[in-house]
Amino acid sequence: MSHTRETLRSAAGIEIPGHINPDYAEILSEDALDFVTELVELFAPRVRELLAMRQQRQSEMDRGVLPGFPAETDAIRRDDWKAAPLPEELLDRRVEITGPVDAKMIVNALNSGANVFMADFEDAASPTWDVIMRGQINLRDAVNRSIDFTAESGKRYYLHDHPAVLIVRPRGWHLPEAHARLHGSAVPAALWDFGMYFFHNARTLVAAGSAPYFYLPKLQGYMEARLWNDVFVYAQDALGIPRGTIKATVLIETLPAAFEMDEILYELKDHSAGLNCGRWDYIFSYIKCFRHHPERILPDRDQVTMTTSFLDAYSRLVIRTCHRRGVHAIGGMAAQIPVKGDRYLNEAAMLKVRDDKEREVLNGHDGSWVSHPTYVEVCREVFDRHMPGPNQIHRIPDDGTIGQEDLLRQPTGTITIQGVMKNVSAALNYIQAWLGGQGAVPLQHHMEDAATAEISRTQLWQWIHSPGGVTVDGRRVTTELFRAVLGNEVDRQRLLLGGRFDETNFSTAAGLLDSMVTADTLADFLTLEAYPILAGYG
Repeated sequence: MSHTRETLRSAAGIEIPGHINPDYAEILSEDALDFVTELVELFAPRVRELLAMRQQRQSEMDRGVLPGFPAETDAIRRDDWKAAPLPEELLDRRVEITGPVDAKMIVNALNSGANVFMADFEDAASPTWDVIMRGQINLRDAVNRSIDFTAESGKRYYLHDHPAVLIVRPRGWHLPEAHARLHGSAVPAALWDFGMYFFHNARTLVAAGSAPYFYLPKLQGYMEARLWNDVFVYAQDALGIPRGTIKATVLIETLPAAFEMDEILYELKDHSAGLNCGRWDYIFSYIKCFRHHPERILPDRDQVTMTTSFLDAYSRLVIRTCHRRGVHAIGGMAAQIPVKGDRYLNEAAMLKVRDDKEREVLNGHDGSWVSHPTYVEVCREVFDRHMPGPNQIHRIPDDGTIGQEDLLRQPTGTITIQGVMKNVSAALNYIQAWLGGQGAVPLQHHMEDAATAEISRTQLWQWIHSPGGVTVDGRRVTTELFRAVLGNEVDRQRLLLGGRFDETNFSTAAGLLDSMVTADTLADFLTLEAYPILAGYG
């Protein structure tokens, strides 16, 4: 491996442009870079093909073709097959906590009392090079039980004796890692995140009686699951680890994937640990898929809850599909965070979390997500009361057929000026935080990730570009209205934050949000549009 002032080059051909912190040396070893290079050489062409297929499918939906269950895989949906048995440490997943990959979060989450911690390189991480690299260092140290963190106050955080089971979420197929390039092109971020984590930790985990576990985001169908399975097989063979050691849970957070749940589990059946209801991204996907369907415009996002018919049907289908195949159905996120000094708001948040988790466990979910340690025990108490065993996979709901019409049923509701204002506020404040290197952002007493900003900006785009974008009091949602609300929100934040207001970040965030919301074409992902700015190439 040779070093220059600007670029690190491995013998295998990967180039790392920019400053190389000495702390990164062990992660960026020649062997690790060789391993990732092999993954990229073998699988990056298929990533590009699958992304092109996504565009083709979206074009079909734009022309009015509704998503549905594929005819060519009908036998997979009808046949009686099971996924491979689950490892013992994954049998009980009743409480899962999620968060970014900084050291403090990792230590606190692993010590939280949750059964599982999902360390997130995807929607809860702002993928600066430092965040990505330090995340890999932190996870390696966590696997080796050597991670600790000392706060500015002097308080030291370290792992307890019985931490949660670690699951890692790499970035989705659509995202690039601009700081690692092969043959002049950015490598797929999914292969970078997976490859580095697997290479440095798989053998250690197996030697300790555990295994490498993953959450897979943003899949749109079974062909994308097949690619992940092939990556798993190759990686295990390359490191001499038995096939089937990896276990992965797929987030069902896109509308097309909801019609291919059986097929996704089938493709991963030797490596499957179930499915998860990624409900916020699922709403975002619904809006994006039907961006040119004025009859399918969604009301204010606060009115679109898990009791809304199309979301309730999706959640129940996740449960039925998973249990039929012998794997977990994990519920969605409770994003509430404690409010300092406000007993009323905290009690109200507790009640909302409890009600949400009771709905999930009574429907048949085997576990659920929280974003803050405060709510671990709330979730546990609800699942303990209604689910005495480690899971309820044996329970296959018999509540009638869930078909295409159920998954696409249009919800009722209204658009309000308050909904416009809330969307502008959420998108603007999340984007400016993300550009500042923060991927999990406290907003209005919730810990929000990129999904909230995605819902907000796509709703604003659709309301502006659809004849149905009219508020309940008769106001048309126009570019002019949006820009007035955006300007007011920037001014409001300037007053609220005072000396902490970052003029550059807010100006950049406002400009980016304006360009995406008013553009003729809806951008696929906010993070793709913002990434060149973050990575220093925009």
